[in-house]
Amino acid sequence: MRIEFATSPGSPERPNEDWVSVALPASGQGGTLVALDGVTPPSGDAGCVHGVPWFTARLGGALVELSGSRRDLALRDVLAEAIRRTADAHRRTCDLSHVRTPQATVVLARWGGADEHAEYLVLSDSTLLLESPDGTVRPVLDDRLDRLPREALRTHASADTLRNAEGGFFTAAADPSVALRAVAGSVPRRKVRSVAALTDGASRWVDMFAEGDWAACVALVRKEGAQGLIDRVRELETAARTRTTAVRWKLHDDASVVYAEL
Repeated sequence: MRIEFATSPGSPERPNEDWVSVALPASGQGGTLVALDGVTPPSGDAGCVHGVPWFTARLGGALVELSGSRRDLALRDVLAEAIRRTADAHRRTCDLSHVRTPQATVVLARWGGADEHAEYLVLSDSTLLLESPDGTVRPVLDDRLDRLPREALRTHASADTLRNAEGGFFTAAADPSVALRAVAGSVPRRKVRSVAALTDGASRWVDMFAEGDWAACVALVRKEGAQGLIDRVRELETAARTRTTAVRWKLHDDASVVYAEL
């Protein structure tokens, strides 16, 4: 089994709000993968004294522990319990009802032995890639955010009205019921050669710069490694800024890649 991951902050002046992990049981059968992309709030009060990196570390740790120790729980239930635990850890000190309370996108995958299943869950705009033995790559995407009109997300205030609301998009914050909104399912383990999780700072190679499709993205990670994909994205971002100063997106975002050959 080959496992590797890499993460890079979008700016050296800000903490990296992504969080990634892979855990393997002592039995050697199966494993679990977690990738979180913390949602950076605009400057100002978010109702929490801890901050996004604290939140993603707490939520990520709970997801790893629960997905490994509670294999009787479906991944939606794992996510719901992890959100509940994390909320309980700062409920007394923070306003969890604040629309900008710390939150994150979620990618969660869990696989068993060769005769079992590989389960998956995606919430918001991070990406999970499932590669089959013949090289076909299936992206698992929660595309609610992409389906919203760009003008509806033009300002933080307008985006806030759509966050965790009907007709909008959903992230893991303080409400465990959001787990029901996640894209989740399973496939036979024998039909999965590898899994890869990308936060949106890394998926830009495909969905922003169109350097290749998802299959080419997995092939790149296999050849050049997780850091290799991030390095390619950084080069493309810098080149785009060199061509024009009118860049309408964040030049560099936190970028993380997790890759596991099963």
